[in-house]
This record gives sequence, C-alpha cells and structure tokens, in this order.
Amino acid sequence: MPAQIDIGPVDPRLRDLLAPGGVMRAGTNLSNFLLVTGKTVERAPVGVSPDMARCFADCLGVEVAYVTYPSPGPLADAAANDAWDIGLIGAEPQRARMIAFTPPYVEIEASYLVRNDAPFGTPQALDAPGKRIAVTGRTAYALWLENNLRHAELVYAGNFDDALALFRDEGLDALAGLRSRLVTDARTMPGTRILPGRFMAVQQAVGVPIARAEALPLVARFVTAARDGGLVAELIEKHGVHDLAVAKPA
Repeated sequence: MPAQIDIGPVDPRLRDLLAPGGVMRAGTNLSNFLLVTGKTVERAPVGVSPDMARCFADCLGVEVAYVTYPSPGPLADAAANDAWDIGLIGAEPQRARMIAFTPPYVEIEASYLVRNDAPFGTPQALDAPGKRIAVTGRTAYALWLENNLRHAELVYAGNFDDALALFRDEGLDALAGLRSRLVTDARTMPGTRILPGRFMAVQQAVGVPIARAEALPLVARFVTAARDGGLVAELIEKHGVHDLAVAKPA
C-alpha cells in the first residue's frame, strides 16, 4: 500500500460523520474496469478506487468497508438511503442533486466506435439528425450525452456488452464508450474503428451524500493531496491501468 497522505488534523465530529462506529462505508462501482481491476480472495474489490478509499480511511484512522454495486446508477441512487458514507463515482450534474463531489482525481476519455465506412471523422460529427448511438444507460458519459447532444438519438442498453450488441445487430451509427473499452470492442468486431479525439472525459471523483455535505471539504482535502502529491499516479502505476490520466488541478 502506498504511503499515507497527510491531510492535517481531522475534526472528530467530521470523522464520526464519515465513519459512524469507526467504519467508513465506501460505495464502489464494479463495472468500471479501469478503477476496479479485480477482487481479493475475500471478494473485496481491488484497484485504484478501492485503494483511494482505503488511503482516506487510513487518514481518518478508521476501518473501510466496501459497499459494491454492479454499475454507477444504483450506487448514485443509494446516496439517498444511507447505504454508503463516501462514493467513488463519476461527477455529473444529474448526480449532484443527491451527491456532493470533490474535485476529480482521474479522467477517462470517452469516444465512439463506428464502422470503417462510416462518414465520420470526429466525435462531433455524430451529433446530426437521424444518427443513432448505442450507449450504456446511467454511465457518466451517457449522462453527459443526454445533456449535450442536440440532434442524434441515444439508444440505451443495460450494460457494455448489450450496448455493443445493439450497435452490431441494429445497424446503429456508433457505440459510445470509454476509449479503453472500445479498443476491446473493436477487436471483437472487425471492420470497425475508434474515432480520434473524444466527446468528453469522465471526471472520476469522490462523493458524499448531500445529507453529509458538511464533510465534503475534508474529503476534498484528501483527494487534492492524493492527486497533486503523486498518490494517484502511483496507484495507476501499481494497477497497470495506463488508460487513466491523473486529473489536472482546476
């Protein structure tokens, strides 16, 4: 485990708010394979996000318990149900109604997979009348597309594999996804290519339920120290996920 980050003195009241009973529950999205790369023999998640949660718990002097979800949507929903104390999830405006977010600590590029003969040279060219894009619902990039596309139609799937099947079998114009996942999809579907550039970058952050927003500055202090002090880069190297980029300071 990397060296502990020094965030200075911690108000005991905020520690209790984030870790009732001395255990901090970390909501973790298992579907992001860049941030959760495996599991221990005890079935605990392994990766950059779980390590971030554990390092923060170490700073607070508490234990960490992972509360896992198969995708980001249910994790976000659970913010209203006192199911977790911090959540490791992409920061998007729709989620900010229920979750208060720190600055991001990593960025993940999102782009499109298209067929080789498609007349698109950039991601922006897809936003045209009549164009249909397969996307995994409730992901950070799907939420971004909902807010930013003006003409193209989104066709939703419940998971990454189903989104690929929609693109492949329904004759859709593109598949939206994280660039690293699209590389894998392109290998399984000859005759396709990934568009250069990106339509957005997922800003992966740490969130707290709105009811605990008082503790957000403390969590943000940790995230900023981890990002700017080299811990995040060290975790990316440790887990070999070089499609992640350390987020730039605001």
